[in-house]
Amino acid sequence: MLSDIEIAQKANLAPIEQIAQKLGLFQEDVEPYGKYKAKVSLPESTSNDMGKLILVTSINPTPAGEGKTTVSIGLADGLNQIHKKAVLALREPSLGPVMGLKGGATGGGYSQVLPMEDINLHFTGDIHAITAANNALSALIDNHIHQGNELEIDPQQIIWKRSLDINDRALRHTVVGLGNKAQGVPHEEGFDISVASEIMAILCLANDLADLKTRLAKIVIGYTYQNKPVTVHDLQVEGALALLLKEAIKPNLVQTMEQTPAFIHGGPFANIAHGCNSVAATKTALQLGDYTVTEAGFGADLGAEKFLDIKVPSLDKAPDAIVMVATIRALKMHGGLTTEQLANEDLSALKKGFANLKKHINNMQNYGLPVVVAINEFALDQENELLYLQELCQEISVTAVLSSAWENGGPGATELASTVVSTIEKNEANYKRLYQNQLPLEDKIKEVAQKIYGASDVVFEKKAKKQLKDFKTFGWDLLPICIAKTQYSLSDDASLLGVPQNFTLNVKEIQPKMGAGFLVVLTGNILTMPGLPKRPAALDMDVDDSGRVSGLF
Repeated sequence: MLSDIEIAQKANLAPIEQIAQKLGLFQEDVEPYGKYKAKVSLPESTSNDMGKLILVTSINPTPAGEGKTTVSIGLADGLNQIHKKAVLALREPSLGPVMGLKGGATGGGYSQVLPMEDINLHFTGDIHAITAANNALSALIDNHIHQGNELEIDPQQIIWKRSLDINDRALRHTVVGLGNKAQGVPHEEGFDISVASEIMAILCLANDLADLKTRLAKIVIGYTYQNKPVTVHDLQVEGALALLLKEAIKPNLVQTMEQTPAFIHGGPFANIAHGCNSVAATKTALQLGDYTVTEAGFGADLGAEKFLDIKVPSLDKAPDAIVMVATIRALKMHGGLTTEQLANEDLSALKKGFANLKKHINNMQNYGLPVVVAINEFALDQENELLYLQELCQEISVTAVLSSAWENGGPGATELASTVVSTIEKNEANYKRLYQNQLPLEDKIKEVAQKIYGASDVVFEKKAKKQLKDFKTFGWDLLPICIAKTQYSLSDDASLLGVPQNFTLNVKEIQPKMGAGFLVVLTGNILTMPGLPKRPAALDMDVDDSGRVSGLF
């Protein structure tokens, strides 16, 4: 069996100018980055003339795999197979997971975006630009303090961290400024992985360069000795940061293996940020295609909720349908089986695990959106189990369709594509947000915890309680919330699979992300700088003398 990279390297790629022509783009709209990648100018038209939007999400992820990106790519190819003008809008990968454990974000098998090597590595340099802007801000903060500290920034209350786009646990907690006076003012600090930087979230929510600069100015970097917030605007450096990001804000255009146009742009983490590709890329796709397929991060409790409550208000366009991805294997894990038991037919475990899928379906329907289930097929799936899952979905009046895009590309997703189109035509989306921003901060957190996760209660620890009061004083309590929790469970305990009952969500801390325009609510043990596994994926990677890459999945 060929690996993903071997399949990708055998594919026929069209010059990027041909992909742009499919979308009706003019030469002046496209800035090629080599033969098969390009930056595209931001759209100038309003949101009134937009195609249909399809949001792909999933059940809570498991080690058995769900294949959300593979299904997204296959669905877009499938839509083009049935003669619909479809465009993809996906997130771009971080080097941290690529070199670590999780892998890339370009799909798999015969359902991939290309060139996968470039996309999974440095791509067009967007994440490096975010890293540069993030660390430039850190340097400017430390220099301001060293040069007299006119703003009276308290070094012990700097909340802005440096960043690096690689998993490095040794940088989670650091001390900077050691040495004599010439080396700066010593203080504790730390590093986030670059995609966890607020600048990544800002880039992905900004509508244009002016909006980007406005948002950058609002970033809170820390507090004064008098406990007053200090912003980037106070430092007067938003212009310099925007300058470093002027190219990065432009969407990236690539293609699938079947030459479907694909915008891959931005990639904030879905547990500590909103987990969606950029508003700019999604709007561009919506204005150039009849159907746009996009993807939310992790499961629907994290990625889809944040897409619907945080991104949609900036996008000014709600999804016309939700595609919920599930696999037989993953549902059986939610039903209590171990990875060693998944090859055995077990309808009882499948039915028990179906509760997780049903919960996510109900959550999406409560937003007023129609749902289609995509069953991502694996080679060892049992026929009885596939039929049984379809029956379970039918019992709750939801259509479940098999997708074999990994094995067959677009032709393996044509039934899914036809079902999604039919669902959109027959069911008008009636989107409504879960909560309004005017709700008290504590109540917004409870809304998500109880209605989306199924928590019985929310407990605020001492630090979070103080922040609830402080943020109200600062006028920050009217922002949307972005709850950071484990992706593996509906609860904040990764070991609780299926649909946990009678659990309490424990809020440890609330972080202001004023530039992004939301508050991050930390629960459980969420790391913003991951570590590498015992055997990193990097150990299998190589490049030969001709530049041919190997070992990249």
